[in-house]
Amino acid sequence: MSRISPHHPRTVLPRLGTGLAALGLAALGLAVPAGPVAAHPQHRPLRAAADAPAGVGADVPFTEYEAEAAHTTGTVVGPDLTQGTVASEASGREAVQLAAGQYVQFTLTAAANAVDVSYHLARGAAGTLSVYVGDGKVGTLSLDAKYTYLDTGNIAGSTTHHFFDDARLLLGTTAAAGDTVRLQVDGGDVPATVDVADFEDVPDPIAQPAGSISVTDAPYHADPAGAADATGAIDQALADARSQGRSVYLPKGTYRTTGPLQANGLTLTGAGPWYSVLHGSHLIDASNSSGATTLSHFAAIGEITTRSGSSANSFVNGSLGAGSAISDVWIQHQEVGIWLMGPGNSNLTIEHNRILDNTADGINFNGTVTGSTVRDNFLRNTGDDGIALWSLYAADAHDTITHNTVIQPNLANGIALYGGTDLTVSDNLVADTNALGSGIAVSNQQFIAGQGFSPLSGTIALAGNYLLRTGALNPNWHHPMSAIRFDAYDYPIDADVRLTDTRIVDSPYSAIEVVGGAGDGKQVTGLTVRDTTVSNVGTVVLQAETGGSGTFTGVTATGVGVDGIYDCPYPASGSTFAITDGGGNSGWDTTWGDCSTWPQPGDDGGNPPPADGNLAAGRPVTASGHQDVYVPANAVDGDANSYWESTDDAFPQWLQVDLGSATTVSRIVLTLPPSAAWQARTETLSVTGSTDGSSFHGVVGAAGYRFDPATGNQVTIPVDPASVRFLRLTFTANTGWPAGQVSEFEVYAG
Repeated sequence: MSRISPHHPRTVLPRLGTGLAALGLAALGLAVPAGPVAAHPQHRPLRAAADAPAGVGADVPFTEYEAEAAHTTGTVVGPDLTQGTVASEASGREAVQLAAGQYVQFTLTAAANAVDVSYHLARGAAGTLSVYVGDGKVGTLSLDAKYTYLDTGNIAGSTTHHFFDDARLLLGTTAAAGDTVRLQVDGGDVPATVDVADFEDVPDPIAQPAGSISVTDAPYHADPAGAADATGAIDQALADARSQGRSVYLPKGTYRTTGPLQANGLTLTGAGPWYSVLHGSHLIDASNSSGATTLSHFAAIGEITTRSGSSANSFVNGSLGAGSAISDVWIQHQEVGIWLMGPGNSNLTIEHNRILDNTADGINFNGTVTGSTVRDNFLRNTGDDGIALWSLYAADAHDTITHNTVIQPNLANGIALYGGTDLTVSDNLVADTNALGSGIAVSNQQFIAGQGFSPLSGTIALAGNYLLRTGALNPNWHHPMSAIRFDAYDYPIDADVRLTDTRIVDSPYSAIEVVGGAGDGKQVTGLTVRDTTVSNVGTVVLQAETGGSGTFTGVTATGVGVDGIYDCPYPASGSTFAITDGGGNSGWDTTWGDCSTWPQPGDDGGNPPPADGNLAAGRPVTASGHQDVYVPANAVDGDANSYWESTDDAFPQWLQVDLGSATTVSRIVLTLPPSAAWQARTETLSVTGSTDGSSFHGVVGAAGYRFDPATGNQVTIPVDPASVRFLRLTFTANTGWPAGQVSEFEVYAG
């Protein structure tokens, strides 16, 4: 029978807690026993990037659906933050593994005739995945692991990574809102792990613009089937367009190219990125360009499967020319999507592009780019920074990065400013960074010495950005990296740096970091942080590792994992970071007291539990086991909709909380999710206590406790006043499900 009954909804955790799941079987490429998991299509197991507040991120033409939130007969893997695991690189840190005969099914909220799927395969695998609209099969997605499993040996700490790739399909029919689309491993298909599906209602092909040259017309005859090399034909069309003052059109088709196209100063446009495809890498290249270049409405899909360090393996490399624009281009399987350097890169507009599955950066302004705007671009699964401004040869100046979405950069930062003058980063969404990066990095790291690096200067404005599950643990030094990092690496930061109206949500480690990454104590000064909220941070709000100063005004924090502030300079002889309190700050006024060690999620920082209120809130919690994603931390996270569930069919099972120090306890309150779908049940349990975590004594004998939705699904267990540090609940029966279940484990002194 189905593993999930209608009376047992799987309302999974809304955020990453402490004590995350370790490396899963799926990440090792091993078979995992499957069981159906039902979920409503609008239900997000974790905060989803697609559910970001209005006004942030890119304006995209598709609707994104998380696989783990859909109906599936597969197995949910994750959540996990361990570098080198599949789940750690997934959007939301969860995905769905499909074995033979299994499926994940999406119920559409808007009409769609196309889908792009982010997927993972076992190393070396290739094959198809069947696609159904309703009960009718409409086609297959072509999957190949050759674009994944990167080993970037020249970057320390970058273990095997880049586990996901994208495959797209025009459905051949339009599925209406309310229809279902199913991805299924049929006979002959390859087992796959599905992360997200982007459903889109693709418009008809764009007609040839009046007066343009078509590359398929005589005398060019570029092959739209992709069999013959089209480089020469397209270049001839471009040359004629240059001499005749015309533009060039790519009709529907796939055009195989083997070298850079001479499009500098011209307009090259297609029928739309779902129809017109340039198949090749190193497509547009110029050391200098006179006149504006316009590239739009086509796809640039390469075959890059490694990272060589050559920026030439890009869709665009070098100079575009003043006033140039790149818009509505689908860029995939390049080393870098857009790498701009040299003269002529001023007043550029890069907008409404999709950049997927590159082995290095998505977009990089490698110095000398001025007065330019990067907006409304969607980037996923880059092998380095999503968007970077690197002022190596001369300053990138007066540039704006705004309303972009950057998801799953699997090795570096979502958005990075390496030097530069008068730069703005506003209203962007960055989610699920991994390994060596932050959500946003503001840094004076030059990487290459002696090339005229321009340190940060003028005003650096970060405003209105939304950072979801950003920050990571650097695997080289087990060093926590924050959601936003200010790094005086090769030069002090003394620019006017302003962080305002920012939301930092579910950062697994710290929220804001000031550091001299080279370890020689260069300082960060001139930092202003205003009107910023931090929600559910794993360790500290401010991680200060170098001297300097900053003013903090209206910075509020809730759900702080350890302490408000870590202020420990490196080297230890350096000065601490001076904080000016501008007023309106709350929730982060405690300081980590031991500079000999990093705070880790779940540490108590030497701080005693609160004298009143729920003593168990946010405390370290362990269990004899848990089912799927229903981890012990859910029982102390303050969210009644998430819950711990023990290993099924394996009584007895226990759940234990560490209060931090011996405390007098007088009552325990237990709840289950307050949903009418949870039928009443009786759980039989006993309570034991300990002061050392090893020797337990009886506190409350075994008894049955009835949870009834009509009365809030809550029970209170009186305790004869007892001094304990550890409290353990041991479950031996449950009339509603064969496991122990707790939504909130609350402990009170009075």
